[in-house]
Amino acid sequence: MTCNSHGRQSVDPVPVPDCVAASSASRDRIQPKCLTCSADDHCSLTERLDNIVKKERDLTNRRVHWRYNRAINGMTKTAYIDFRNLSLMGNDTMQTRRDWMKSATLLGASAIGYTVAGPTVRGNGSEGSGAEAINIGSRRELFVDQYLIERLDDARLELHRPQRREIVFRTDAPWEGNGSAYQSVFRDGDVFRMYYRGGHHTASKAYEKEKNSWETLCLAESHDGIHWTRPELDIVEFQGSTKNNLILDADMVSEIGGSPAHTATFKDTNPDCPDEERYKIVIVGSKPRGLYLLVSADGVHFRLKSKQPFTTTGAFDSQNLMFWDSVGKVYREYHRQFDQGVRGIMTASSLDPNRFPEPQWLDYPGAAEQALYTNQIQPYYRAPHILMGFPMRYMDRGWSPSMEQLPGLEERQYRAKQHPRYGTTVTDAAFMTSRDGETFSRWDEAFIRPGPATKDSWVYGDNFIFWGMLQTKSDLDGAPDDISLYATEGYWQGDSTTVRRYTLRQDGFVSARAGWKGGSVLTKPLVFDGSRLELNFATSAAGSIRVEIQDGEGKPVDGFALQDCPEIFGDSITRTVVWKDTQDLSSLSGKPVRLRFDLQDADIFSFQFSNAGGEAR
Repeated sequence: MTCNSHGRQSVDPVPVPDCVAASSASRDRIQPKCLTCSADDHCSLTERLDNIVKKERDLTNRRVHWRYNRAINGMTKTAYIDFRNLSLMGNDTMQTRRDWMKSATLLGASAIGYTVAGPTVRGNGSEGSGAEAINIGSRRELFVDQYLIERLDDARLELHRPQRREIVFRTDAPWEGNGSAYQSVFRDGDVFRMYYRGGHHTASKAYEKEKNSWETLCLAESHDGIHWTRPELDIVEFQGSTKNNLILDADMVSEIGGSPAHTATFKDTNPDCPDEERYKIVIVGSKPRGLYLLVSADGVHFRLKSKQPFTTTGAFDSQNLMFWDSVGKVYREYHRQFDQGVRGIMTASSLDPNRFPEPQWLDYPGAAEQALYTNQIQPYYRAPHILMGFPMRYMDRGWSPSMEQLPGLEERQYRAKQHPRYGTTVTDAAFMTSRDGETFSRWDEAFIRPGPATKDSWVYGDNFIFWGMLQTKSDLDGAPDDISLYATEGYWQGDSTTVRRYTLRQDGFVSARAGWKGGSVLTKPLVFDGSRLELNFATSAAGSIRVEIQDGEGKPVDGFALQDCPEIFGDSITRTVVWKDTQDLSSLSGKPVRLRFDLQDADIFSFQFSNAGGEAR
C-alpha cells in the first residue's frame, strides 16, 4: 500500500497466506507466532521454517511469505519475504531483521516488502496486475527504481555517472590542510555555502612537519558553485589572528568533548523552526558519547543547543547528519555504526530534533553487502519524496601487484607503517534511493570511480561526495542548469585536499533506456493530477520516444494510443507530450491509467503531470 499523500511506500499489498504470519515483539528480535502448528508458545525459528517448507510442498502456484510488522511514527509497516530454497539454511537461527535480509539475499529470496523496486531487482513486475492504483498526484517521478514500473521489455534502468569537471577549491590556507573532509554544501539565498574540516591528517607526512589540528570547521562561499572564497569571520584565533574563515574549534565545544572534525551542517527547512535555530550542526561529543546539536541564526555563529545528546547508539566516527523531511513531516538522522565489524548506517526519525528513538539499520534488498563509510542521504530537491544517498564505499584490497601499481606508492607505504589499512584501502562513491527512509535501492556499481589520474587518486578518502547538491549554470549556451556535486581528491597526500566538481543533468541519475532495436516501459496503474504530461528525456538524432496512455485494465485510451503520438526526439528536461492535436489530459485526471513508453535509442529520466506546459529544449 502506498501513502497517496506522500508517495512513500508503507505497507505492501501482497496477501499473506494463512499458513504463516508473524509480528515483531521488540525492535530487534523477531518472534513469530506459528499459525502452521497453531502453537501459542514460540517454537524455534528453524522449526518454524521447516513447517513452512513442508506446507509449501502442498501448495500449488502459491507463495509462502514470512512477515513482520513494525510501528514507526504511528504508521504500521509490513514486509514480506518470499522464501526460496529454505533447506539451505540448515540449523542456523537468525534473530534480527538485518540477519533475515542478509539470508534472503544469499538464498536468492525475493524481498517484496517496502520497495519492490531496486536496481538489482529485475522481475517482470507482473505482481502489479490488478493492483491498487498509485496516486502520484503532480509529483515529479524519476526512474531511479522500479517502484512505478510493471514491466520492462527490451529496456533497462541505466545508472549515469556524473561528468568530472574542474578543481574548484584547495584547502591550502595555513589553518587548513590535507585532512579536509566531511563537507556540507547548500544554497542559502543567493550564496552557496561549503562547511568543511581543516587541518592535516594525523597519519600524513604533512602533519609530521606541522601539527596542524583538524579539529576545526571552516566556511567557504560562492555565487556560482565554481569560484569559492573564504570570508574573514573574526571568530577563532589562529596563530594570533582571527582573520580567517574558521567558525569552530575544539575549545568552543569542550563542554561536551565535541569534535569539530566530525560534523554536518544544514539549514533547517521546517517552517516551525525558530529563526534563532535555523542553522544546525550535528557534532560528535564524548561527554557522554553521542550526537549533539549546535544552532545558529546566521550560519556563522553557533551555540550548543543542549548538553544532552539526541542519540547515543552508534559509533559516530564518520559524518553523521540530520535534515527536515518536508514530505514525512519529521526530522531524520543517519549515522555510522558497525555491524559485526562492517561499517554501516543506522537511522531514526522524530518530530523533535532534540531527541530520537532507538535507531534502525538501513536495508538494501538484493544488494551485495558492502562497507559504507558515509551515507550523504538527502531529499532530492526536485522530487523530495525520494531520498538519495551517495555513500563512500570502503574497500581494503590488501597488498598485491595491482596495489603497488596504483599512484602514490611511497605515500601509501608510509601510511601503512602507521596502520596497514591506511595503505591498502581504496574508496569510491555509490548511489542509492529510498521512498521510506529505511529501505534503499542501492546500485552495486560505482557512481564515481577513482579514475585514470596518476596523481591524487586511488586513495583512502578520495571520491568522498559532499553532503548536498547545488543547481548551477551549464557551460553550454542555452542549456538548462546542471546539478553540481563535489568530491575530494588527494586526501592526506600532499599539503592540502582538492575539491573536484562533478555535474549531471537535472534528474539525470538513472534513466529508463532502450537501444537501437527498441524497447518499452509499462507502468503500474497510476492516478495523476494535472492536464499535461512532461518528460525529461534524451534521444539520438535517429532515436525516438512514443507514449501511450492505457486505462486501468491495460487498454489504450481512445486518442492516446501509440499511433496517436508523433515521434518525440531531442534532448529536454521538460517537453510536453502531444497526441494528434492535443496535449490536454484533464479528462483523465483522477482516473487509474497506465503509461507505456516506447523507446528507440533513447533515455527517459523523469516524468511529471502538471497544469503548465514545458517548452522543448
